[in-house]
Amino acid sequence: MVAAVLHVLRVGGYRAVTIEGIARRIRRARTSIYRRWPSKPHLVAYCIVNTMGASPATDTGVLRGDLAAAVDTLRRAFTGPLRQALPGLVADMANDPELAHAVRHEVLARRRKSMRNALNRARLRGEAREALDEELVLDFLAAPFYFRALFGHAPIDRRMARNVVEYVLKIVGRGRAATRKARKRRKREP
Repeated sequence: MVAAVLHVLRVGGYRAVTIEGIARRIRRARTSIYRRWPSKPHLVAYCIVNTMGASPATDTGVLRGDLAAAVDTLRRAFTGPLRQALPGLVADMANDPELAHAVRHEVLARRRKSMRNALNRARLRGEAREALDEELVLDFLAAPFYFRALFGHAPIDRRMARNVVEYVLKIVGRGRAATRKARKRRKREP
């Protein structure tokens, strides 16, 4: 299902995705698709979440690991079929409020919540500054991947993902010394 939707997005854009066409591609009845997804925007949003992951910032115990996990989901998604589908999807979102809402609500909001939770865990561990513009930090993490996928001017690779994490850590982090002190404090706590 996901591969079929992403293929149609890549080849024909959002307008080319139809429940009937996807049902034909995967040899299922339309009703079986409608039972799970009430509309085309919901189906497309599901496919994007399935590709990118809804909760990318797993709790690794350290901010660097949490951020690396989050951006690696973006790296994998945007080096796969979603990279070719993204430009058309973004253009279609500009003209289709229902699609834009579904993607913002079902894809971006979930992912941002997961990354926001990672920042909060880091604050509790003493790894991150208290006063941060969280929304801007979340944009810093994701924007380079979207920008490169949309414009194709530079590669999306592991090195780029590492660099994004390192630059964000320079903004968010309290410094290596503060992080080491916080880690030592946690080890001493019963």
